[in-house]
Amino acid sequence: MDITSTVEKLICEPLKEVGIKIFKIEYVKESGNYFLRVIIDKDGGVDLDTCIEATNIINPIIDSNNLEIDNYILDVCSKGGN
Repeated sequence: MDITSTVEKLICEPLKEVGIKIFKIEYVKESGNYFLRVIIDKDGGVDLDTCIEATNIINPIIDSNNLEIDNYILDVCSKGGN
């Protein structure tokens, strides 16, 4: 199973409990850095507070599951325009 599928399985339910939906997950290398990008959506839209809330849910889940991935930057963002 690839890293994006693993992460999605781990974070889907906890995010859903607070009304946040996963739009897409990417694990990419950009400018020499790895990014774990979680693109989210929510009824009523996604603002900075929603991204922070999602980050605070995602980080401990990933950390506690000891996923074998290179150092990465977690990037939680909105899917953009509706």
